[in-house]
Amino acid sequence: MNKINQLFAQRGDRKFLSLYFCAGCPTLEGTGDVILTMQRRGIDFIEVGIPFSDPLADGPVIQGAATQALKNGMTLQKLFHQLMAIKDDVEIPLILMGYLNPILRYGIEAFCQSCVEAGVSGAIIPDLPFDDYQNIVKPIADRYDLRIIMLITPETSAERIRFIDQNTDGFIYMVSSAAITGAQKSFDEQKQEYFRRINQMNLRNPRMIGFGISNHQTLAAAQSNAAGAIIGSKFVTLLNEAEGDADKALDRLFEALSEPEPNHLTI
Repeated sequence: MNKINQLFAQRGDRKFLSLYFCAGCPTLEGTGDVILTMQRRGIDFIEVGIPFSDPLADGPVIQGAATQALKNGMTLQKLFHQLMAIKDDVEIPLILMGYLNPILRYGIEAFCQSCVEAGVSGAIIPDLPFDDYQNIVKPIADRYDLRIIMLITPETSAERIRFIDQNTDGFIYMVSSAAITGAQKSFDEQKQEYFRRINQMNLRNPRMIGFGISNHQTLAAAQSNAAGAIIGSKFVTLLNEAEGDADKALDRLFEALSEPEPNHLTI
């Protein structure tokens, strides 16, 4: 069974925490250490960013990380090589997140094959048109048991959401807003209503909420309305500040996510 499906099948009432970081930032050779440290510290699954020169959906923090990674010399080929080196030590699902252009240059089938060889369970491709996913990418990915995770936003229609739900597997990435990535202090009532509306649809796939999660308030809102939360910009910032020391970055992240009041949700 694909590790993503296995993780969600076994979750019960547990709420998951997924972290994103950009491969090759802040250091070219740090990818494996960051992944293994996150696994050791209890992160449920990891999104590894493929750096790209024109990341349209990303805010300044992740754009900056991608720029630094490219300057450091990170490529998709190097990333797969780094993942291969730690494959036997990684037990949690790894998901590659990147834009379509580098994947097309690498080749769709070659990409899927390399993912499986490197222990990757899924991919998120924000600019992949759904028709191309269904007609071109999905048949290839299915042969390699690779999950292609699709995104929904507050502007996605109910009809479209149900269509995505029926034609994907693994989980649905529920973007908290239509804006670019970046930390937020809280989710306003409009976002909360969006969360409740999707909850009431009783979708087949579990959902993970991402974009803007950086503290206890946003984490609690996400985890109470989905299977868990995805944190990107906040962790990327902390990892940069810690000069690639993932343990230090995680210490600071867990502190930021912890509830100041006792007897509440803790990480």
